Amino acid sequence: MSEQIRVMIGEAETDKRIRELGAKISADYAGKEIHMICVLKGGVFFMCELAKRITVPVSLDFMSISSYGDDIKSSGVVKITKDLDQPLEGKDVLVVEDIIDSGRTLSYLLEILKGRNPESIRLCTLLDKPDRRVRDVHVDYCGFEIPDEFVVGYGLDYAQKYRNLPFIGVVETN
Repeated sequence: MSEQIRVMIGEAETDKRIRELGAKISADYAGKEIHMICVLKGGVFFMCELAKRITVPVSLDFMSISSYGDDIKSSGVVKITKDLDQPLEGKDVLVVEDIIDSGRTLSYLLEILKGRNPESIRLCTLLDKPDRRVRDVHVDYCGFEIPDEFVVGYGLDYAQKYRNLPFIGVVETN
């Protein structure tokens, strides 16, 4: 079985939207510093591009979580496999995700982070699939709302491939 990648959102459109998000976030955080938290691995591509377009001071931290283990279905148990390096107390936190799907894992993660007493916590995602949502997650900044298709590129992968595509594509198998 081989797969083809069909472009859903092109590179220029993706770049333009990230610039718009950077401008909006910069305006919303005027006079403040943002502590950006990237959910690894997929979110790193988006967070780096977004951070370059934010004009207020930013600091970066990374977290890795899993609810899948070695299976393709969520176990429902969220495991932190890499925790943050810095405390969140008193910081204006912006969690940066590549995609929000069911919302289960992110809902759990946001509750954990809120318990660490940040000044504020907001969520930014490149892609949102609201049709798949089973847990309510408030998205403060969204790049694109997309249909329920399996997407790759810009950090999103299929069997660890295609993360480095500069666009959002749909995996089509034949």
